[in-house]
Amino acid sequence: MREYLTTERIDPEKRLVVERVRDFNEIYEVFDKDDASSQSDRCIQCGDPFCLNKCPLHNYIPQWLKSVAEKDLEFAFKLSNEPSPFPEVMGRICPHDRLCEGDCTLNDGHGAITIGSVETHITEAGFKAGYKPSFPGITTNKKVAVIGSGPAGLSVATYLLRSGIAVTMYEKADRAGGLLTYGIPGFKLDKKVVERRIRLLEEAGMKLVLNCEVGKDTTFEEIADTHDAMFIGVGATKAKSASLAGESAKNVHMAMDYLTNIQRKNFKVSYDKKFDFKDLNVVVVGGGDTAMDCVRTAKREGARSVTCLYRRDELNMPGSKKEFKNAMEEGVDFTFLASPKEIILDEKGNAIAIEYVKTKLGAKDESGRQRMEEVKDSKTRINANVVIMSLGFDPLVPSFLAENGIETNSWGGIIINEETYETTTAGIYAGGDCFRGADLVVTAALDGREAARSIVDSLLK
Repeated sequence: MREYLTTERIDPEKRLVVERVRDFNEIYEVFDKDDASSQSDRCIQCGDPFCLNKCPLHNYIPQWLKSVAEKDLEFAFKLSNEPSPFPEVMGRICPHDRLCEGDCTLNDGHGAITIGSVETHITEAGFKAGYKPSFPGITTNKKVAVIGSGPAGLSVATYLLRSGIAVTMYEKADRAGGLLTYGIPGFKLDKKVVERRIRLLEEAGMKLVLNCEVGKDTTFEEIADTHDAMFIGVGATKAKSASLAGESAKNVHMAMDYLTNIQRKNFKVSYDKKFDFKDLNVVVVGGGDTAMDCVRTAKREGARSVTCLYRRDELNMPGSKKEFKNAMEEGVDFTFLASPKEIILDEKGNAIAIEYVKTKLGAKDESGRQRMEEVKDSKTRINANVVIMSLGFDPLVPSFLAENGIETNSWGGIIINEETYETTTAGIYAGGDCFRGADLVVTAALDGREAARSIVDSLLK
C-alpha cells in the first residue's frame, strides 16, 4: 500500500528513434510480469477511485491492479475484459494522461500508476497463457445487424454475443476494424492485435460481411427485414475543411486519405502512389492525434522534412502529450501560434507554400479556453511540396438514414435517445462517432456496450 514511496513510476521501454522510424512496428515494449506487478503495487487502492470514475467505461482499474500486484493474472484478465470490449487496444491508444492516469491520486508528487501499460500487459500475457474472453455461443433465435466494424461496431457485437444473440456485421472496406485498422498507424497499434479480436468474435459466432456498402451492395431494407434489430456505427469520416484558397490543389490531401493509403501499402495491397512522399517537404495542418499520426507516418515514409503547423501553442494542443513527445523525438518540426490563411500555388496549380499569420493567446472565453488573436502585420510563409489537412471529422451521412426515418442533427450526427441509444426509428440503434462526432475510441466502445445492453433488454425481455 505504500510501495509508491519506494518504487518510482516507470513507462515501458521505447525502441530507439533511429530504429523505430524505419518501420511501422509498435514503439513501446509490453511490460513483463515483474514490472507490471511492481508498478501495480504502487496503487494505494483509493476508497473512491478517481481513475475508475474518469474512465468512460468505468473499468475495474484498482481491482485488476491489485490482482496484477498479487500476480493473479487469470483474475486480472477476467476483470479487465468484463467492462471493456478490447482492453489491449485501450491500453495502447487511450489518452491515459487525460483520463485514468490524469486523475490518479499519485499525480500529486509521486507519478501516476502506469495504468495503460499494465492494461496492455494483462491481455497480452493472458492470451499467451491461453486465456480467452468467455462467450456462450448463439443461444437465442434473435439476430442483430451491425453496420460498420469500427470500435463502436466491435463493441456492440462483443456484448450481444455475450448474451447469446447472433450478429452479422457489414463492412464496406476489405478488412474489419474501421479506424483501428485504417486510421491508427501500426506504430501505435499493431494490426495483428485488431485482427485477433475480430477472430475471437467470429469464433463466438459473428458473421462478417466485407466489401459490402449498405445502400450500394445491399439495401438497408433487406438487412432490416432479416434481423430483429440493427446498430449503426459508421463513424465520422468526412474531413473538415479550412476553406482556404488553394485547398483543392492536387498535392493537398486529407489526413485520413493519407493514413488509409499508407496502411494499404503496409498491407501490401493496392494503394494510390500519389501518397508516396519520399524526399518531399511535408506540412501537416492541425494539432490533434490524427495530425501526430500523419507527421510520424511521413517521417517513416522518408519525407525530407515534416512540419506541423498549429494555430495555438503546445500546451493547448488537443492531442496526446505522449504522441507530441514521440513526434518531437522522431524529428518532426513544430510551428506553433500560426494560423493558415492561404495555400500558395505555382503556375501549374500545385501547392508550393502555406501563408499564415502569427497568433497569440488572449483572454479566456466562456469555456475557459484562451482566445486566439492574430498578430498584426505578421504574415509569413512555409514552403511545402505536400500539404496534409488534419482538422477533424464530421459524420458522412448515408442516404439510407433519411430514407428510413433516421434523423440527423445540423452537423450530420445521428439523433438517438441517449439512455437507450435508439434512433428516431424503432429497433434501429446507433453510437460512436456517427452520433458524437469525431471522439475517442473508448467513448465509441462505451456507446457500443450500452447500446448492446438496450438491445438485449428489448429483444430478450
